[in-house]
Amino acid sequence: MRGSSMPPPQADACGILAEKFPVPELPEVETLARGLREQIAGRRILSVRLGKTDFIDDPTALERDLPGNRIESVARYGKFLVLRLAPGNGAAGAKSERACLLVHLGMTGQLAPRLPEEPVARHTHAFFALDDGRELRYTDIRRFGRMALVPEAALDGLLGNLGLDPLETTEEEFRARLAERRAMIKALLLDQRVLRGMGNIYCDESLWRARIHPTCHAARLKPEQVTRLCRAIRKVLSAAIRLRGSSVSNYVDTNGQPGSYQLRHRVYQREGKGCFRCGAKIRRVMVAGRGSHFCPRCQPAPRKRALRARPRRGRRRGGTVAAD
Repeated sequence: MRGSSMPPPQADACGILAEKFPVPELPEVETLARGLREQIAGRRILSVRLGKTDFIDDPTALERDLPGNRIESVARYGKFLVLRLAPGNGAAGAKSERACLLVHLGMTGQLAPRLPEEPVARHTHAFFALDDGRELRYTDIRRFGRMALVPEAALDGLLGNLGLDPLETTEEEFRARLAERRAMIKALLLDQRVLRGMGNIYCDESLWRARIHPTCHAARLKPEQVTRLCRAIRKVLSAAIRLRGSSVSNYVDTNGQPGSYQLRHRVYQREGKGCFRCGAKIRRVMVAGRGSHFCPRCQPAPRKRALRARPRRGRRRGGTVAAD
């Protein structure tokens, strides 16, 4: 199998590092990964049928090299689904090398197993026939997702620039990532080189829980604020995973069921509504090109630094300064 030319995360055109669209975030991708792990791990891929392929890196490689491989495991890495494959015999009969099917869902991507007799949803662009008679189908209305078959040895090179996993990082690691960073805290949390998997929904919810304004500069946060934020992120993400994610657009899990964490949102898309904590009206501000929701009372805006008064230049006359 040839090495994939899928660009590294920092160059990805669909915005893996600084997204411009509401996409499935860490809890949604984790929910999908768990569902797929339960439903298709151990299954062998018999054949591949593709429709539109503009979101696939090297469609020919998928059709040629994927059949015969067994899905060994399914994992989440940031917002990527990583299907690790045990080598099988490809279409040409030669045993293939170890590879991974790398999937980024973009804005509207869905990956789920279905029975062949089930109606095919519109915008279904990939069908992977499994050895138990089902099909693993990929549906994507906007086609902002990405899919590539990559050698396992190349995986670190493709994903190595992504940051810490917020559910696995320690408070010390989290603090170190924010130290000396002058960027606004919301922009940093969205940057996948800092924390992989975070997106607009869970940044807003975490900052509200931690009582931090989205425009605060990371380097100016007090130690107790950083600790509070790290813990808030973990609590918010863990709760969202328990409730199988937020269905604010077309997201559903592998069984076609919507998540329910959107019923627990405290600030996201609640502009003009009362804060659950203090009653003040939720406001919205743009940070890093994203609409950011916050409570003006619970999350006070950072104070602007006063400019130092500079002495006026002038000529000295008898020990005094005269203005020119």
